[in-house]
Amino acid sequence: MAEALAKKYLRNITIESAGTNPEPINSLAIEVMREIDIDLSKHYSKSISDKDLKSFDLAVTLCGDAKDKCINLNNLVKQYIHWDINDPAKAHGTNNEKLNIYRDVRDQIKNKIINFSI
Repeated sequence: MAEALAKKYLRNITIESAGTNPEPINSLAIEVMREIDIDLSKHYSKSISDKDLKSFDLAVTLCGDAKDKCINLNNLVKQYIHWDINDPAKAHGTNNEKLNIYRDVRDQIKNKIINFSI
């Protein structure tokens, strides 16, 4: 979700996205992004190497465990930011409750990106 939102709102910046443990895109993420006319159906989770990271000016991590797993980012990129956003994939409840959590996370990420400045 973050990659697609960043590409939509930060058009003059090259955006790369990767996960600490790449997995298939969650169908609920696809559904809530479709609600705002962003198609994630062809997106896929990627991994990234330390070598790749060294070429980046900025790295942003989301969710608590990403911060814990990416402890060496300060040494690899010029600037590192962590946005402490709950991981919607860990949500429990009915499908509708999970969708609402995904919507909330989507909107949190969107607001952070819209208000972002380097």
